[in-house]
Amino acid sequence: MTTDVDLLESPVAGLVPVGLDELVERAGLLTRVDRKYLVPVADVHALLRRLPPDSQVLEIGSRRLFDYESVYFDTPDLLAYHLAARRRRRRFKVRTRTYVDSAQCWIEVKTRGARGTTVKDRVPHLLDDRGTVGGALPFVTATLAAHGIPGAAEMRWVPTLVTRYRRATVLLPDTDSRLTVDVDLTWRDGHEALALDRLAVVETKTGSTASAADRLLWAHGHRPLRISKYATGLAALQPTLPATRWQRTLRRHLLPHSVAAVEAYAHG
Repeated sequence: MTTDVDLLESPVAGLVPVGLDELVERAGLLTRVDRKYLVPVADVHALLRRLPPDSQVLEIGSRRLFDYESVYFDTPDLLAYHLAARRRRRRFKVRTRTYVDSAQCWIEVKTRGARGTTVKDRVPHLLDDRGTVGGALPFVTATLAAHGIPGAAEMRWVPTLVTRYRRATVLLPDTDSRLTVDVDLTWRDGHEALALDRLAVVETKTGSTASAADRLLWAHGHRPLRISKYATGLAALQPTLPATRWQRTLRRHLLPHSVAAVEAYAHG
């Protein structure tokens, strides 16, 4: 049986490689405009094949697909989730990001900048502590306070959601922007689990100018969606949460293509 990873491996194999240092130098984009799409995995081949010929795929060693794990933290009353659900200007996310293949871990704070941009601040984090904020608490508190988040010093953090997926990252040299394609996405909140089947989460990360990938997606009928790996995933797993902002994505795109995770996890 052909898997989602199989469908992604073939098109990325045909792209010119780029190393991590060059990718970060040219398209680090810690302040950026993010556009997110849900695209059938079977359509990703055509999308990547139509990218400009100078597009490059991240390659480390001989790998072009990489496993990621993110642990999202929230307050016990889910302040970060509710701020996102209400579209508050000063919303935020706190997470650890683990690059599984290289065993590297960072803790990241994402906030909103001017004109809808996303601002990401991060520092290295101990791999064994990826399930806790731990010693990074002063960094998290100071970063949130610097971005105008009220009450940051009093916030207490608990792990709320874990996501895992496999990602290919493409450099688009014409705008020094990035395209990421994520497959095999799973969510776990400690009680339930959900897996996204046959859909890829495609994200463009650009400056102020839309990328060639955005224009290709628009030309083939794909439009940016309201989807957040954290908030949309948590809403899918906990349907009692307010989720008006993501209802259309949940109803039309995500839940019909989702399957419950294996019983072994649910009863583990």
